[in-house]
Amino acid sequence: MLSRRTFLLASAAGGAAVATAGLHAAPAPAAGRDPEFAQLLDQFFREGLRQRPEGATQLGLDTGADADLRARLSDVSDAGRAAARALNRAQLARLAAIDPARLGAADRLDYDVVLYTRRATEAVQAFDFGGAGYGPSPYVVSQITGAYQSVPDFLDTKHPIATAADAEAYLSRLAGFAAQLDAETGRMRHDAGAGVAPPDFLLDLTLKQLTALRVPASQALLVQSIARRAAAKGLSPRYADQAARLYTATILPALDRQIAEARALRAGATHEAGVWRLPQGAEFYAVALRTTTTSSRSAEEVHRFGLDQAQAIRARLDQLLRAQGFSKGTIGARMAALYKDPSQLYPNTDAGKAAAIAYCNDRLAAIRTRLPSVFSRVPDYGFEVRRVPPQTELGAASAFSQPPALDGSRPGLVYFNLHDTAEWPKFCLATTVFHEGLPGHQFEGGLALSNRDLPLIRKTGGFSGYGEGWALYAEQLADEMGLYDADPLGRLGYLKFQLFRANRCVVDTGIHRYRWGREQAIAYFVEQEGEAPGFAAREVERYCATPGQACAYKLGHSVFTGLRSQAQAQLGPRFDIKAFHDAVLAPGRVPLDILQQTGERWLAAQARA
Repeated sequence: MLSRRTFLLASAAGGAAVATAGLHAAPAPAAGRDPEFAQLLDQFFREGLRQRPEGATQLGLDTGADADLRARLSDVSDAGRAAARALNRAQLARLAAIDPARLGAADRLDYDVVLYTRRATEAVQAFDFGGAGYGPSPYVVSQITGAYQSVPDFLDTKHPIATAADAEAYLSRLAGFAAQLDAETGRMRHDAGAGVAPPDFLLDLTLKQLTALRVPASQALLVQSIARRAAAKGLSPRYADQAARLYTATILPALDRQIAEARALRAGATHEAGVWRLPQGAEFYAVALRTTTTSSRSAEEVHRFGLDQAQAIRARLDQLLRAQGFSKGTIGARMAALYKDPSQLYPNTDAGKAAAIAYCNDRLAAIRTRLPSVFSRVPDYGFEVRRVPPQTELGAASAFSQPPALDGSRPGLVYFNLHDTAEWPKFCLATTVFHEGLPGHQFEGGLALSNRDLPLIRKTGGFSGYGEGWALYAEQLADEMGLYDADPLGRLGYLKFQLFRANRCVVDTGIHRYRWGREQAIAYFVEQEGEAPGFAAREVERYCATPGQACAYKLGHSVFTGLRSQAQAQLGPRFDIKAFHDAVLAPGRVPLDILQQTGERWLAAQARA
């Protein structure tokens, strides 16, 4: 459910693409830190920032000395890709010149994490095809990857228009959008020549979204956005006029070229879903699985892990379903019946969708008051739930979150895809709010952003194994905090989504290692957990476009819960849940292997105390 997402707090490969700054001088290193190493990390941070201007805008830091970034988009051309590879190699060389044994404990952790991201990035960059979405993708343009599906929403909701300079920067980015489209169309052609192209069903979705975006300037979101917001600030109407001219002269032709290329690929596309069919497909999947989960488990091990986890969760679901009067049929059949309960369905209308979002915001408010009982520190940022924009619903994930602006000027956002409200019955909403919002992604991300002990490069990087593992643990924590004591159906929803994450491990590896087809993968979700077919289809299609990432959730969850169980067993009555949470959250986002080591060191210190 991941900006897993237009901006990821994302995969290890994405960790190299740090997103933020706007700080005009390097912050003073925390006490006990090596000043020279702190300076090096700040240099890395700024170098990454210059490559990813969207991130600076998203966190509200494209100001002052970095104000030029507000008028730019990332360079996705061949030259830009080559520059990214060169920068990563140069940073690895600078890290290799450091003797990590001479660093203090905090600096050594930063060194290990940053080195991990650069090595992971190098492994992904070794493949001369693909792009990025929720993680490494073999397809530069798909239903979930590509500028066409990320830039319009970014410009509409993240690019500020408060001044004439902002409006000029918006126009500059419109021109940059057209350049990005053409660069990615060229990469589509390049990759297809190497035997790498999306399957037919992904191209069908991509073409639907591309053609939906291709409307006259008078109807285009990109034109309407600047017209509406510039007028609200009393700015000249010429900005809207210029946007319309730019859109007609550059963006529409670029969209037409990308649509034509997608149609050409569709004419010869296969229906095979997995990357196993691609040149270097097995190698790519191994790298994608490793970099997105940060686990060293093989595809075969992940598949078995998912099957074992699912079996245990189904046993718990069976008991709870029987208690609610659902005793006949498989777990999947009984959950499917619950999905059809009229009392749990919101009307598939704008009013019904608004009611669903209101309920989600209520759950967000309800849990916030309980957080101090299990956490010693709570982020000050605001958070809210919104609906996925209708124009991107078909390809968007079912739910995801985006971080707040670092200065608090924009809240952290949780998005629900309400294309069909039948896919989101009421009993399934709360646990997803806790996963995406509090105490999940927004909580963990907010703590990282406000952590004064972390350098900026660590605050703004991320790993799916850690982030998604924590968010899944947060769902469990909400149950332990009593949020379902008066809501037994909500507890069923919580366990249903635990089962969903276990099944993801089975399905993702099934597609890419064991050669499952799209329909087989969708049927598995429907049969095993009663999943809504449309929901299951979008999830499966996402895994086809971004292999491996879906496995990060349950693998990460198992590390957090394993460490907690180990601590409870060893410490007994001395176990303090707040201290445990401090131990796994204070170091910031780390690969799972490093999280395991960090947790074990904390536990050893507690045992000695």
